[in-house]
Amino acid sequence: MSLKETTALVTGGGRGIGRAAAAALAEAGAAVVVNYLSDGAAAQRTVEGIRDFGGRAWAVQADVADPAQVEVLFAETRRLLGGRLDILVNNAGGPGVRRPVAELSLEDWRRCLEVNLDGVFLCTRAALPLLPDGRGRVVNVTSISARSGGGPGGAAYSAAKAGVSNFTRACAKELGPRRITVNGVAPGVIDTDLHRRGTPAEELAAVTAQVPLGRIGSAGEAAAAVVFLCGEEARYITGEILEVNGGLRMD
Repeated sequence: MSLKETTALVTGGGRGIGRAAAAALAEAGAAVVVNYLSDGAAAQRTVEGIRDFGGRAWAVQADVADPAQVEVLFAETRRLLGGRLDILVNNAGGPGVRRPVAELSLEDWRRCLEVNLDGVFLCTRAALPLLPDGRGRVVNVTSISARSGGGPGGAAYSAAKAGVSNFTRACAKELGPRRITVNGVAPGVIDTDLHRRGTPAEELAAVTAQVPLGRIGSAGEAAAAVVFLCGEEARYITGEILEVNGGLRMD
């Protein structure tokens, strides 16, 4: 699949699925801005890895939940990419604090929604003047939690991701007249630092045992779905959520 001479911004692109998506887009030919929040070293490793195979990439720090920082992010993206943006991948996010609803503070609830849902809105809104009619692509990384309700203590995260999925559909309708596609990728359990650090081994083993394909997925497999939705082959697909979960949830 060729994305030669296209440009892309991947939020949360320093680690995990975001890193894999940034690298896969660059391998397909896109020039990529890698956004990160706090781990600049990881983002720079992503950039250097892309440059090692001849790709073009830059790292830009910003909190996508902060409107002022999003404005700066897109100004820098325009500068680095020569005023063009063909592809936006809204990947930044995370589960935040995992607690039962009865123990979840309003502050933690709001922060989870800000990072996972507000950030998607802010970046999509900022991208609209830049995305080209006829070939613009927006891909939002949602989650299997959007439909399953998530794991223990995941109420805020699953609510935010359900919002991302429906925001995706709404934007697909709005941007359809411009022939800009808006789709989502909903990973299941993926082998990333997030799960290695944050999911108890027994919980991960129990979930893995329920996956029909018998294993958890890789970040590269989720990234492949992102690249597909950005390509010309997916030009007639919009408003869809592509599930990448090994059959863990099929309905």
